[in-house]
Amino acid sequence: MGLKQRTSAPRESTTPDRSPDAFFLWPFAAARVATESMRWWLDAFGKPPADADIPTASDWTTPNEVALQLTSMQLRDFSAAPDGQPAVVCAPFALHNALIADFAPEHSIVEALRSNGVTRVFVTDWRSATPEMRYLSIDSYLADLNVAVDEVGPPVDLVGLCQGGWLALLYAARFPHKVRRLVLAGAPIDMRVASNLSRLTAAMPSTGFDELVRRGDGIVTGRQMSQFWSTAQGLDPDDALQRALDCMPAEVTLYRERFRAWDERPLDLPGTYYLEVVHRVFRENQIAEGRFVALGRRVRLSDVTAPLFLLTAVEDEVVPAPQTLAVARLVGTPVALVEQASEPCAHLALFMGRGAVRSSWSRVARWLAAEARTVPDRKTAAG
Repeated sequence: MGLKQRTSAPRESTTPDRSPDAFFLWPFAAARVATESMRWWLDAFGKPPADADIPTASDWTTPNEVALQLTSMQLRDFSAAPDGQPAVVCAPFALHNALIADFAPEHSIVEALRSNGVTRVFVTDWRSATPEMRYLSIDSYLADLNVAVDEVGPPVDLVGLCQGGWLALLYAARFPHKVRRLVLAGAPIDMRVASNLSRLTAAMPSTGFDELVRRGDGIVTGRQMSQFWSTAQGLDPDDALQRALDCMPAEVTLYRERFRAWDERPLDLPGTYYLEVVHRVFRENQIAEGRFVALGRRVRLSDVTAPLFLLTAVEDEVVPAPQTLAVARLVGTPVALVEQASEPCAHLALFMGRGAVRSSWSRVARWLAAEARTVPDRKTAAG
């Protein structure tokens, strides 16, 4: 397949969707369960199987090395040269590992960045939670992201994918002097924008989320969620994969096993982090409403004045475009320094689809590689 191994270490429905995009619903899976049969699901899958193995990272497409080992992540270095403006891709910490950013040739954000002038590229490869990690919070992940940025050398260009987007935005607001340019792609930011997901999570009693964490002994296991979704009748797997990759049928055969391996190695989430995301980010909308306290300080999105690129998908059934586009009116970035692009695809194809990679991600890369505009040097700014 020409893949280089360098690893050491929905639409509203009463039937759960088995399409790849459905897996990005993890904060809301408990809500869907409650709607249908919460007690049955908790009894069946409330604890991980006795023979469950620890998920391992899939092979990467682009050669890389681990630049930093932290509690929450391995920071992977995909750089083509030792010098240049660094870009840090903040991958989503949901069910799947960060291979979403580098899935296959012509289906790789990393490849698009490197091919269009971004010579230094790093990716947050989030670790699956262990029992010792069950009390990690959003602050824990922000702190480790800050260590990673300091290791790379600020100011960085920060690229947030899906749920990595709200984390990237929080970081940029908490440490504005450390972010030169900010890219948010398919990122759920403003929950005042109505969606199937916001309705589901609002309908779920808080005790349901708490019980999910309790049954997992402080961990929300990806295997639990995957087992639930696998019981559903959904799209034909090949049709779903073709949609996710925005590819020809022949490519489905080529990448079927690779995608399955990625799909079947889900990440486990710390219960504390999971509950904070559900309540503070999604239910209470604290980020968009300016009430989020990060690392001891209430963050103000107006402190984000860096050039901003917002990327959305027209057919996104997980994150409606207005949830991401709302960022433009919430931050302090001048209108003239805000770029927007939209792809005619669904959620997952925004990150892995050939069309999005060739078009919008190449454009994002050229925008990042361009000389800084009339933006002050943030290295010396107070933060």
